Amino acid sequence: MTEFPLVSIISVNYNSAEVTADMIRSLNQISYPNIEIVIVDNASTHPPDELKQQFPEIIYIKSNENLGFAGGNNLGIASAKGKYFLLLNNDTEVHPHFLEPLVAFMEKDSSVGCVSSKLIYHHTPGLIQYAGNTGFNVYTGQAFSRGYKETDQGQYDDIIPIKIAHGAAMMFSRKVLDTIGPMADIYFLYYEEVDYCKRILDAGFKMYYVGTSTVYHKESISTGKNSPLKEYYLTRNRLLFIRRNLKGIQKLASSLFFILFAVPKGIFLHLIKGDFSRLNALWKGVYWHLSHLGKT
Repeated sequence: MTEFPLVSIISVNYNSAEVTADMIRSLNQISYPNIEIVIVDNASTHPPDELKQQFPEIIYIKSNENLGFAGGNNLGIASAKGKYFLLLNNDTEVHPHFLEPLVAFMEKDSSVGCVSSKLIYHHTPGLIQYAGNTGFNVYTGQAFSRGYKETDQGQYDDIIPIKIAHGAAMMFSRKVLDTIGPMADIYFLYYEEVDYCKRILDAGFKMYYVGTSTVYHKESISTGKNSPLKEYYLTRNRLLFIRRNLKGIQKLASSLFFILFAVPKGIFLHLIKGDFSRLNALWKGVYWHLSHLGKT
């Protein structure tokens, strides 16, 4: 690759300045020579102004309100100048050569609208979180990652077409943004990248997993791995995605699977564990739809 188009790397911080600083340090070690780093602070209770002081090269944007994942990234994208936008979770660190394979693949085929990296669990070296996916099952509302919790031995260092890029490390072109607009901020947290990926594919773009690009993910630093907040938005937004994107028999089947199987299963598991805070969050996620029947 002889030319290096500008890549805008956008990340959202919320009450985790030290984690974000680790991500910026890893980006400062990469071999790709043409990037800008855009950090959006999502109205942290203790605004991390020291990030701009510590890393004066970054573009630092302070939001007056918590806009969620989609809204925060949209704010960063609006100030970015790159040919490509890389949405990178602040709880990640990157391989020094992770960016070249993504850019090279997109540069050789303008019909490719979005690419996603291999994700390895940061605290469990060599354990895969994401290596592409099997796509979204329109009848159950589920999607499963390829290679999940397998040891990385290079078996997924391939490049394959996918239907869902992982929001922790996904790159799309300015052409995509100009065609379909920004992400839907109604989700706030979770499923917004699934929604965006479907819109990208529906617009006629291709999407690929690039296994020669590696990102290390600490996962759920801001929200907590098993927090009521995460439970609420995963419950609420799974059904919201179905309502926004599926039609006819697929929408009916996926909704029934969610209501008759996924919700009772969640209730049962939380009761068995005595986890009443997450049980309450699950119910609130379902109730949101009863009080917002016309909102998508």
